[in-house]
Amino acid sequence: MQMAVVNLTAGQTVYCEAGKFLFKTANVSMETRLSGPSGSGGRQQDGSGGGMGGMLRQAMGTAMQVGQRMLAGESLAFQYFTAQGGEGTVGFAGVLPGEMRALELDGRRAWFAEKDAFVAAESSVDFGIAFAGARTGMSGGEGFVLEKFTGYGTVIIAGAGNFIDLNPADFGGRIEVDTGCVVAFEEGIQYGVQRVGGLNRQGLMNAVFGGEGLSLATLEGNGRVILQSLTIEGLANALKKAQGGDKQGPTGGLFSTHTG
Repeated sequence: MQMAVVNLTAGQTVYCEAGKFLFKTANVSMETRLSGPSGSGGRQQDGSGGGMGGMLRQAMGTAMQVGQRMLAGESLAFQYFTAQGGEGTVGFAGVLPGEMRALELDGRRAWFAEKDAFVAAESSVDFGIAFAGARTGMSGGEGFVLEKFTGYGTVIIAGAGNFIDLNPADFGGRIEVDTGCVVAFEEGIQYGVQRVGGLNRQGLMNAVFGGEGLSLATLEGNGRVILQSLTIEGLANALKKAQGGDKQGPTGGLFSTHTG
């Protein structure tokens, strides 16, 4: 399992999702907030200069972001780390054994990441929630809620297993992926979900015996796509089987029997 060790210059700030922090040097302060940088180039609004109106707008923005993260099933808080009086060091990691990647944003293209992929980012990177649409969400599950990163600076993401980098343009402009394998993709890539066959014999065979369910994610366009080689569901099933807890048949329990 990989980890990211971040060296901060004096006054530099990095933020992470709660639960991704590992360690820090003593001169790095830690502050927990309910909102991440959004629409401010990484500068937190303090309500000054806008009177009550500015404070109200800030409170409404924070409440909206908290509500979006609740809907996404994410932690409500972010942790901010700032080096005081000199250089400092902070360590972060994901929650599953796998790979990490530093994405460099130059202000031209945003990045979209699966909701569990985000680890940490510079305060100059703005955080937001993007929704793929209700129809896509009901079909694809993991792809319904995406985290969007814009601005300038470094974003650190993590995934399970190894990362695979692809560009749909190298494969005729479109690739079809297990919905649980999508980690992140650049702005300009069109994300969707398609049904694997119909509700016929072959479609049911794919869903029941193939373990793929009834849907695949589709990624179209010209841009970077990052996939992970291990899905969370696959890892959970492997651990369950290793612990002797898998008493189901190949149909996921559809035809399994239990004996006393």
